[in-house]
Formats: sequence, structure tokens, C-alpha cells
Amino acid sequence: MKAAITHLSGALVLLCAGAVQAATLNVRPGDDLAAAVRRAQPGDVLEIARGKYQANLLIDKPLTLRGIDRPTVSGGNQGDTIRVTVPDVVIEGLIVSDSGDSLKDQNAGIYLYPGAHRAIVRRCDLTYNLFGLWIEKANDVLIEHNTITGKREYDSPQRGNGVQLYNTKGAKILNNNISFVRDALYVDVSHHALFKGNKLHHSRYGTHYMNSYYNLWEDNDTFYNRGGLALMEVRNQEVRNNRAWGNSDHGIMLRTLQDSVIEGNVVAGNNRGFFIYDVEYIELNNNLVVDNTVGVHLSAGSTRNEVEGNDFIDNREQVRYVGARDETWGQKRGNHWSNYIGWDRNGDSIGDVPYEANDMVDRLIWRHPSIKLLLASPAVQALRLVAQQFPILRVPSVVDPQPHMRPFHEDWSQWRGKHFPGQ
Repeated sequence: MKAAITHLSGALVLLCAGAVQAATLNVRPGDDLAAAVRRAQPGDVLEIARGKYQANLLIDKPLTLRGIDRPTVSGGNQGDTIRVTVPDVVIEGLIVSDSGDSLKDQNAGIYLYPGAHRAIVRRCDLTYNLFGLWIEKANDVLIEHNTITGKREYDSPQRGNGVQLYNTKGAKILNNNISFVRDALYVDVSHHALFKGNKLHHSRYGTHYMNSYYNLWEDNDTFYNRGGLALMEVRNQEVRNNRAWGNSDHGIMLRTLQDSVIEGNVVAGNNRGFFIYDVEYIELNNNLVVDNTVGVHLSAGSTRNEVEGNDFIDNREQVRYVGARDETWGQKRGNHWSNYIGWDRNGDSIGDVPYEANDMVDRLIWRHPSIKLLLASPAVQALRLVAQQFPILRVPSVVDPQPHMRPFHEDWSQWRGKHFPGQ
């Protein structure tokens, strides 16, 4: 009986504590928002009415800040507009603006400090901040459905990044629209993260991604940047079903990458579609590489990779290869090359002669595009045959032993003409 009474008393204490923690506080225009945050108890919800509040907030207890009709919290162009130092904080529905502009102090619209685990930032506009979100040593954060823009009149080196992740685990960065910053997403020493459904544009890099492992990059659009997605010094990545188009340099950069899957992506209208440097043991499959100046720039011993089922269509130069020996792609089921001029006598949709990306005829075509008019002529065919018979005229190449006669992607033509503005 005594044990039962003790158990009931404990339950009542927990219920009372829960009731206290669930208090909702209303903040209206003219109220001191910083003072309201200081007065709030752990677990409280602050509902902030539409209006403009100038404050540099320190959130050092678990709270929910919920904007009603999108109020603005302005940092007055100094420091961090909102600084979070504890776990389990939720910030939603706010316009967060006007951080300071000190790169040394990493001023941010929202700065999640070490230990701010499980923070949630959703449906916010982070505008005119140096860094939109700086997330440091905070695990299992959720950043979703936010619009993030930087101090767009600043030169690129003087801007901060849209979202900066440093030394984190388990982050989910979902369905954000990020632009006019230095790098839309900067990811360093951050593992087991999910990046999905984001639109990253009008920045230096859509994503600058280093020293990070076991991450999934899926269904993102990166466009009108200098570089789209840059994966550097990483391994164990999955990069699936993304679209990198209209970037002035590369669509997807893979540099010093191992043990990863890159599949189902569209890489279109970039100066270089894929830039692949020092890459081994990856699967590069089922991608559409179309209408780039260079489809793939391949160098620095990038070998022992599986490259199957890709379409290389209407790239001015399909592959720019720098290597000492041939690199074989398509050993299992081949790739499609729009400039392949071989034949298929038995009708199995596989070319009867291997495709070579950098033979003599290809090099002449890149230098003199008008030669394309003569591709089917006996003279050009004879030149290709001569190059094959006299290896002294041949340079190492990417070789596909079973090129597909038809594209794998039937809708490829919709990705033509998506170039960087002015190019």
C-alpha cells in the first residue's frame, strides 16, 4: 500500500511538472522579447505576434519560439541575432535578420552552439545575416523549410555561408531554399546526415563538403552557382537523384573520394559536368550528363570505379581524360554516347565496336566543330581506322567496350539549353 501511494505521488509530481513546462506565453509588439525569453521557464512556448522586435536573444533553456503571422527578430547588425546553447530548442515561423558582419566571430542569424542537440529550425526566413545558420557540435538537428539569403551586396569572400555544419552527427537539412551567400551549404567533419529537397543557387558553391562520412545527398537542385556540389576528402557517400545544372564551372565535383554511390543524377549545362579527381571504388551509374562543355573531366589516377548505364549526350567534349593508360567504363552493361558512330549489326542495341572518348577524330571535332558535317563520310571513317591501326597516333582514353545505341533516359532533351546566364 505504501509503495502504491509513493508511486501515485511520484506520478502527480511528474504531471504537475509537465503542466508547468507546457505554459504558453504571448509576446506582442512593444514587448521586450529578450526579457520574455529570460522570464520563461524550461519547456515554455513563446508565441510571438506579428511585428518587429529588435533583440539579440540568448536561449539557454529548452524553449519553443513560435512566430504568429511571421514576426521579425532583428539583431540590429551586431552579433548573433539568436544564440542557442542548450538542447531541445524549437524556432519556427520567424523572420530572423540583421546579424553582425564579423567573419572572425562568425556572426549568424541563428548560432547553434556546442551542446544545442536536437534543435529544430523550421519555416523561418533567415535574411541579411552574415551566416544564416552556424551549427557547431550540435547533434540530431532538424533544419527544414527555411528560406535563407545572405548580404547579397557583399563580395562573395566577405559573405558567410547559408548553413554551416561543423563537427556534427545526425543532421537533417530538408527542403530549404538558400541563395546569395558564399556557399549555400558548408559541411565539415559532419557525419550520418541527410540533405534532401534543398534548392541551392546564386552562390559560390551550392555545397562545399569536406571530411564528412556516411551522408546521403538526395533530390536536391543546385544551379546558377560557380560550382554545384563539391565533395572533397570524403568517403561513404550516397549522392542520388539530384540535379546540378547551369553552374559556371562544375556540376558535381568528386575529389579524393572513395567507397561511394553516385547515381541517378542529372548534370546539365555546366562548364564541366563531373569533375573527377583522385577517385576510387565508387559506383557512377545511371546519371544523365547532357549539354555540358565537358561532360566529365577525369584525372589524377581515378580508377577502379564502376561506371554503368550513364547517358553522355551532346556534351561538346564527352570526356577530358588525363592518364597514362586506358580507363575502361561500361564492362557490365555499357553507357550511351551520343557521338558514337559505330554500328549494331545484330540489333541488340549494343555497338559492335568499342567507344573511345579521345580518339583522333574526337580531338579534331573539338578543335573544328564543322567536321561534324562529315562524320559519316568515308574520309572520316578512314581517319578513325588509321588512328586505330597506328597506336603512335593514339592517346590513352576512356574506353567503353559495349556502348548502348540508345539513351537510357528518354526525357533527356528537356535538359538542353540550361546554361549559366550569359554563357
